[in-house]
Amino acid sequence: MNQITRKFEPLRIALIGTRGVPARYGGFETCVEEVGKRLVAMGHEVTVYCRRRKTDSPAPSTYLGMKLVHLPAPQKRSMETLVHTALSVGHLMAHRVDAAIVFNAANAPLLPVLRAARIPVATHVDGLEWKRAKWGNLGKKYYRLAEALAVRWSDALIADAVGIQDYYEDAFNAQTSLITYGAPILSEVGSRRLAEIGLAAGRYHLVVARFEPENHVDLIVEGYVNSHARFPLVVVGSAPYAAEYSRKIHDLCDDRVHLLGGLWDQQLLNELYSNAAIYWHGHSVGGTNPSLLRALGAGAAVNAFDVVFNKEVLGDAGAYFSVPQDVSALVEFAETNTDDSAKRSAASLERARLYDWDMVAGKYELLCQQMVADGRHGQRSSGRRYASAWG
Repeated sequence: MNQITRKFEPLRIALIGTRGVPARYGGFETCVEEVGKRLVAMGHEVTVYCRRRKTDSPAPSTYLGMKLVHLPAPQKRSMETLVHTALSVGHLMAHRVDAAIVFNAANAPLLPVLRAARIPVATHVDGLEWKRAKWGNLGKKYYRLAEALAVRWSDALIADAVGIQDYYEDAFNAQTSLITYGAPILSEVGSRRLAEIGLAAGRYHLVVARFEPENHVDLIVEGYVNSHARFPLVVVGSAPYAAEYSRKIHDLCDDRVHLLGGLWDQQLLNELYSNAAIYWHGHSVGGTNPSLLRALGAGAAVNAFDVVFNKEVLGDAGAYFSVPQDVSALVEFAETNTDDSAKRSAASLERARLYDWDMVAGKYELLCQQMVADGRHGQRSSGRRYASAWG
């Protein structure tokens, strides 16, 4: 990556609260990798806190110029994020930085420690986590409380979608900085490796999602199976915390559905995105989704679940569904109206150019510089200061 020259002074920036890099899981990790490496190229010192993985090989100390700190995390869904972030904050007290970005509002109870240490901190609040089915009543209540605490104790709040901005304005009268994710533009990907999994370019439907109810993989599979589809449906994803939901999806499938499980081969994934007849996106609660942006950057025609977050990203380039019957109709329309899919493929690429990782990283840099400058002048705020720094 080319050196990016900036007029700002170099900062020491910590990125906390995710599984870390290399990005192998979700949106937060993708953001940390893409933004972190660009901040390094701008001349900043970036430290990423990573969850220690079970492996025989030693954990790397650097990645794409970022310093990595590997710390343990309990293998229990309800405790993993908060315990690892607590250890990360403890480490940070002895290895000070100029600014910190904390990902996930669930980590809000630890913000007072950073503030007491006079480390300016922005919280990336993510989507409406309390709507996820994997959390019980106690977990949902915790996330609602954590959102309020993030508003109270953050120097700034980061939202990755206008819909999330609107939620924090309505629920808490709190302003947020809108910083979306970026879309990787995939070019000259080819289709050579599709034959390895028995596929032909332009002749399959694609879903890439974790098996969680709010991602509606079951709805897509049900609608597809009830259609007269000729092209197979390829499903990439797994169920780290949802065995029962995973069984439901398996039970819905017929022999046209290919369940590939988790797939970390990035070249093969790029070919799958780039050559799909239709990319099906069922996510509903997570704000701007990196998998959706990846599909746009691959020039895939996209059919998405009908929620404000997806409409914000896709606009007129998308077609939308809410129930299995919608999916069935859209499947059959796509396979008999390839001209429409081609037009929407071109529209996807145009939409993708609105989401640029260099611009995203520049906004993170500006936010950190503003927080540091205000901290020096005794002007620290509580979650509402920087919303008007950009549109």
